[in-house]
Amino acid sequence: MTPGWLMDAGLAVAVVAAAAWVVLARDMFAAVVGFVVLGLPLAVAWVRLGAIDVALTEAALVTGATGVLLLSSLARLRGAEEQIAAEAPGRALRLLAAVLAGAVGLFLGLAVLWLPGQAPSLAPASLGHLDELGVGNPVTAVLMAYRALDTLLESAVLVLALVAVWSFAPDRFWGGIPGPAHARQHDGPLLLLARVLAPVTLVVGVYVAWVGADAPGGKFQGGAILATGLIILWLAGLIEPPPVARRLLRLAAVAGPLVFVAVGLAGFVLADGFLAYPPGFAKPLIKLIEAAMTLSCAAILALLVAGPPQRNRADAA
Repeated sequence: MTPGWLMDAGLAVAVVAAAAWVVLARDMFAAVVGFVVLGLPLAVAWVRLGAIDVALTEAALVTGATGVLLLSSLARLRGAEEQIAAEAPGRALRLLAAVLAGAVGLFLGLAVLWLPGQAPSLAPASLGHLDELGVGNPVTAVLMAYRALDTLLESAVLVLALVAVWSFAPDRFWGGIPGPAHARQHDGPLLLLARVLAPVTLVVGVYVAWVGADAPGGKFQGGAILATGLIILWLAGLIEPPPVARRLLRLAAVAGPLVFVAVGLAGFVLADGFLAYPPGFAKPLIKLIEAAMTLSCAAILALLVAGPPQRNRADAA
């Protein structure tokens, strides 16, 4: 029994235990904390599988950003626990959901075991053409060349999600400042955390986004880290989200998809078609797209956590 096997077995037990805690916890706060904790063994498991990019995405987006969104939602639901408990499904419905979830899990497990020896993959094609693209990370090559349309649609989904959240704003607050106001911290752990972590998230976020073309990382991971720094500063009362009517804010949110589409359309003129890169310019164009996408991801994720507009500019003043 090797140390690697023991580590993998421990990770499997930790993942199952954390997932069971999330499902079985009766308190919503405990369930959200369990969900955040679940991300750690999952990220390590992806590292063990050699999927460093997926591990970074798990830690930054799934665990970090989604965990903050869940905690923010939980804070907004505070005081409505009795109403939520009254509308909770009965035991029979929960049992049926458990049986269906178990059946789906069993089916997926059997499907994985019955897969052919070599599953279809774009890895060989991407590895064989890395020199043409000028990038060293095969994951970036797949996302920005072979599956570029999928990546473009994912960026558009983020913008649509932000529009959907903003649509919940009351008419009297439309165009105002998203999220509640947080009192400025003059001392305490939150202020210390903001002052220490905010500069770190700026450096790490930019670095992770920049090296994504040649090493594990990229726009989504870097944008999530930058958004974390903005959220910490907002919670500490050191900054405030700008009004959603501000043009620069909206431009930051749509910069990634706009640049992506512009480069894609330029492919009709300079290359073989939509989202095709002209020879010798693939890496600079990929870097340009990823820089714009990092800005958009950071802005959108921070604004999703802030929520819909809840105050007017006069109220903030």
